[in-house]
Amino acid sequence: MPRVRLDLFASLDGYTPADPTPENPMGTDWERLTAAYAATRTFRERVFGDTSGKGTTGIDDRYAVAFFEGIGAEIMGAGMFGLHSFPDDPDWKGWWGDQPPFGTPVYVLTHTAPRPSIPMRGGTTFHFRSAGIEDVLAEATQAASGRDVRVGGGVGTARDFLRAGLVDQLHVMVAPILLGQGNRLWDDLAGLDFTHTVTTEVAESGTIHVTFTR
Repeated sequence: MPRVRLDLFASLDGYTPADPTPENPMGTDWERLTAAYAATRTFRERVFGDTSGKGTTGIDDRYAVAFFEGIGAEIMGAGMFGLHSFPDDPDWKGWWGDQPPFGTPVYVLTHTAPRPSIPMRGGTTFHFRSAGIEDVLAEATQAASGRDVRVGGGVGTARDFLRAGLVDQLHVMVAPILLGQGNRLWDDLAGLDFTHTVTTEVAESGTIHVTFTR
């Protein structure tokens, strides 16, 4: 049965970066937060096109492989696409490069919709929607043709879907660092451990993989 999946990064104290800039769209601590994931062989291959076989191959890589499996459509916020970087540039196609790593329809939630869809190399097409998340999820589910829908983030979009009870599987990669500031991931999400089964696994990098499954 198709699921709604969500993968997030958080620090030990439950934060994600909250200071995006056009030059650093995910925030200043993003590289620290995602270092173990970015070091995996799967990430290097799927995102950077590195087919040399370099990269880690342990537990972190196993989760990286699972991240890309079975996805038929993606939903993300305007910030994750990069609309905040060059909001008035009609030729701006996001910060994912000419061949984004999705290979599926991607639905971008933005108040600036309607905007023309943007087909990219590798099978990704960005669609821009201003409808409610339930309506966009219904459209993405139909486009996924029986495969899973992934809510890609950022954290605001992720929390909207979690608070609405729309997420079947949440995977959080908890980096062994303390940020002390940023966006708080877990506020107003008490009770998720009652509606979902929780499993944890510690990788060689020290990253704690926490999975909530409905």
